[in-house]
Amino acid sequence: MYLSYVLSKVPSGERVVRFQHFLIIIIPSALIMLQPDFGSVFILIVSSFILLFIARYPMKLYVAFILLGVMGLIGLILAAPYRLKRIEAFIDPWQDPLGSGFQAVQSLLAIGPAGLLGHGFQQSRQKFLYLPEPQNDFIFSIILEEIGFIGGCAIVALFCLFVYSGMGLALQTTRSEHFYAISSLMVMIGFQAALNIGVVIGLIPVTGVTLPFISYGGTSLMIIWFVVGIIINISNRTV
Repeated sequence: MYLSYVLSKVPSGERVVRFQHFLIIIIPSALIMLQPDFGSVFILIVSSFILLFIARYPMKLYVAFILLGVMGLIGLILAAPYRLKRIEAFIDPWQDPLGSGFQAVQSLLAIGPAGLLGHGFQQSRQKFLYLPEPQNDFIFSIILEEIGFIGGCAIVALFCLFVYSGMGLALQTTRSEHFYAISSLMVMIGFQAALNIGVVIGLIPVTGVTLPFISYGGTSLMIIWFVVGIIINISNRTV
């Protein structure tokens, strides 16, 4: 939100690229990495860069962003070798199904047999000590197992509708800081949902992020609804 405010104060026609914009991204990202929490940092950085794109940062800079991102990823892997095991497990989880690939394998075993309609509400099997963290990171696996592919598509459609509605509110605002703030917050929630779902279905290495509005955890749910409250508050002031 602070980055949105700072970007909105750049006068029209002036050079939008400023070092302080990157400090706003780097400082909290570095503090979060000390926990360590790579998933949250990834969401924060991607959401911030999308905001910079919306603010019309020069496209040529994104080549540098990608190179820096690759270098940073290599550095993170060297600093914590368990991240390399996660990538190896993503490429071939069946190579170590009882070790680094355990979560990915158990998630696929939950999704695969469920078919179009699933096993039925509360009829999941994998949540009984097979799939780790079925109430948090892999809750979408349990949803697919119980209500099937069609039910999972309905959940994805609701997230798409949520993001579409939020971006519609952003386009109706009359002030640039409000447009940037709503857009960045909606991107953050939408990207977090996409990241979680991608991990569950095997498109992305395991990162350990929750599914917004659905995963168990009071703090996670409170923060997500807090963000929604900010979006509604801003839109009520400007629409």
